[in-house]
Amino acid sequence: MALAASFEIEYLQYLAPDGTAVAELPEAFRDPAALLPLFKQMLFVRVFDGKAIALQRTGKLGTYAASLGHEATHVGIGASMGPDDVFAPSYREYGAQFMRGVQPREVLMYWGGDERGNDFSGMKQDYPWCVPISTQCLMAAGAALSMKLRKQPGMAVACCGDGGSSKTDFYAALNSAGAYTLPLVLCVINNGWAISVPRKAQTGAETLAQKGLAGGLHCLQVDGNDLIAVLEAMRRASERARNGEGGSVIEFMTYRLHDHTTADDARRYRDEAEVKDAWTRDPIPRLRTYLTAQGVWNEDMEKAWADECAAKVDVEINAYLETPVQPVEAMFDYLYADMPADLQHQRAQALAREGR
Repeated sequence: MALAASFEIEYLQYLAPDGTAVAELPEAFRDPAALLPLFKQMLFVRVFDGKAIALQRTGKLGTYAASLGHEATHVGIGASMGPDDVFAPSYREYGAQFMRGVQPREVLMYWGGDERGNDFSGMKQDYPWCVPISTQCLMAAGAALSMKLRKQPGMAVACCGDGGSSKTDFYAALNSAGAYTLPLVLCVINNGWAISVPRKAQTGAETLAQKGLAGGLHCLQVDGNDLIAVLEAMRRASERARNGEGGSVIEFMTYRLHDHTTADDARRYRDEAEVKDAWTRDPIPRLRTYLTAQGVWNEDMEKAWADECAAKVDVEINAYLETPVQPVEAMFDYLYADMPADLQHQRAQALAREGR
């Protein structure tokens, strides 16, 4: 039988769940001390996440999308990007965004219902949070095309979930990247569930990474709970993009250890045994064990950093809580350059209800 083509999907993993090395580490990440700032960032994100959930549970924050279990993937993606790059997140990649200058108080403002949080600090070319699933992939493809046409340095990176990789927006983005050899990296964060829909019910594809093959992209599947594997996958994709070799699809295998959002109750559709097993692959203990064995981390250092993280997050929470709310007319004033008559009437009614 003649073959028209054949393909393979490489799987990257360097640290096993118990923190031991299972393959020779890439040269760029062999110095354990170089991983310390990223590990500390992972710990910071987890502290922030826990306090944000507590804020929501006490009525001080709206619906919030937790990132519990995703810390290695998110921080690794953010650490791999530069100031010339463009990031198009979905709505839970806080670890990547903090690496790019977004302030935690801005995340809280957004989930608190204040859109001023979306005008966040950091890289102004980055896109805002995107709740419509995978539409950010098209935005990133457009940014990548703009970079290529203008001969600008950098790459565009978009994140979506396993469910997002089933959307037409995702396929259109990867097809554009292949057709035009764009500096685009599509990060599929496979946490096992698209809200209540399991991975096995979403697609018949053996991997999600292989979806990029149809568009002619470079494809990898990665242990997303292994920070070193995440960094190496992004290094390869970044090198290809910056050298004009085109785009990549990277599938990061991780797990959503919390509910989809605080409006969800995952106990209704996930087995307790599945979640318990996923905790054995938690990215933070894995890297902690490795760094401790390498002699660059210990319990005293972690306790001191945990206290510092808690204090830093409390400062951000207080800044969020003390931010004056916008006046009611703000929902009208920033919608149109020339406000239609019906909205002018509604604005007046809203002000009248407030006695102003």
